[in-house]
Amino acid sequence: MTIPHQEHICGPGCQHGASPADEKLIREEFQVARRSFLRDAMVVGGGAVSAGAISGAMAPSRAFAQGAPGARAGQGMASHYYIPASASTVLWGYFSRSAKPVVEVESGDYVTMETLTHHANDDAERMVRGDPGAESVFHWDSQRKNVDRRGAGPMDAKNGAGAGQGVHICTGPVRIKGAQPGDVLEVRIIDVVPRPSGNPQFKGRTFGSNAAANWGFHYGDTLTEPRKREVVTIYEVDATGERNWARAVYNYRWTPQTDPFGVVHPTIDYPGVPVDHRTISKNENVLRNIRVPVRPHFGTIGVAPAEVEMASSIPPNHTGGNIDNWRIGKGATMYFPVAVPGANFTVGDPHASQGDSELCGTAIECSLTGTFQLVLHKKADLPGTPLAELAYPLLETQDEWLLHGFSYANYLAELGPDAQNQIFKKSSVDLALRDAYHKMRHFLMTTQGLGEDEAISLMSIAVDFGITQVVDGNWGVHALVKKSIFPARGA
Repeated sequence: MTIPHQEHICGPGCQHGASPADEKLIREEFQVARRSFLRDAMVVGGGAVSAGAISGAMAPSRAFAQGAPGARAGQGMASHYYIPASASTVLWGYFSRSAKPVVEVESGDYVTMETLTHHANDDAERMVRGDPGAESVFHWDSQRKNVDRRGAGPMDAKNGAGAGQGVHICTGPVRIKGAQPGDVLEVRIIDVVPRPSGNPQFKGRTFGSNAAANWGFHYGDTLTEPRKREVVTIYEVDATGERNWARAVYNYRWTPQTDPFGVVHPTIDYPGVPVDHRTISKNENVLRNIRVPVRPHFGTIGVAPAEVEMASSIPPNHTGGNIDNWRIGKGATMYFPVAVPGANFTVGDPHASQGDSELCGTAIECSLTGTFQLVLHKKADLPGTPLAELAYPLLETQDEWLLHGFSYANYLAELGPDAQNQIFKKSSVDLALRDAYHKMRHFLMTTQGLGEDEAISLMSIAVDFGITQVVDGNWGVHALVKKSIFPARGA
């Protein structure tokens, strides 16, 4: 069903007057990537645009219909916005409580957001070339780079503006009208699809990069020399969705790279540095006949913290961020405590696949497009509900609840003025497990009405604790409990 034409709603950086050819190209690429989900629904623009109204309950049939833009989830119709990735719609490497929102939405509205991997320049031919959005974000020549600040660090840092103190390309922020500290934002992940390569040579395919990097848990603990080496492996994914596994294409060892401003990067120390493939040696006979299951998800997702003006995108925190849990994909729902007015929701660090621990430093970093429904739960309505007292990022899947523990539950508040540097010296799995235990105990006691002794017994016999990641500064342990063990509500 085709949505009738709706009035264009602009976001920052919106550019009117796109040529008919450009509009046709963008619309066709979007239709291929989204397949049947949003066919013929987008109104093209340079910033966030409205795509009309969408069924508020997002029924399995995903029927579209025209309705009142202000309607809330479960009350009829809700507006649907589309945010393309461009230099004007992303924050590179940080969350910000005061960044100007790309768009403001009502509770219950839907937002389709393009997300780009910050590792795309590991192979620009496959992941940047021919893709207008990626070219906009990654443009960097001797005169300028379109997104200058990359991280929350100083602008005059030797390795580049922002110092790479935060590396992920985060699309947004999206402001939720009426959101205030103490509220809870529910983020329903409706759909996730790969972003096709824009290079005609690789039509129907998309690519991702895995970097066994200097921040990896393995670094220096290897069998062969050089012990401290960084290795990039490029993977291919079927962009049409017909094949549910990825394959390795080639790998190479990082060599010192000179960026367009003349700065030499002996290691991977700054995001988006273009890799000159004339300086590397490709090994194409790697991981032969290995099929890596594809499970697309977002490594970085959350709302802005209140403690600092700009927070690095690397360490996760109580408001979300770089959680790096592969279960945060299609069909899942995340809950975040709102810390600042408007919440300032952002998402990025898209992954094609990742294992628990993300051991060597990254996942298969692969650009994706996600569709989300944003539902605001007001503080006054929380008492007596499972979201009461929620002070951490909570993940719900069809069958499970997952709580995320970190070495420091709120490192920005706990570690003082230099928290964004100190966190990288203080993380441990022990601390993260202790935090996950505390959170699961609270969850069982408050949402299920269990006593402390009951909760502790249940945690030992029915809760799975797993290592989420050991590479993001603030290390993570998740606690997973099956919904099926609890009685039905009202039983």
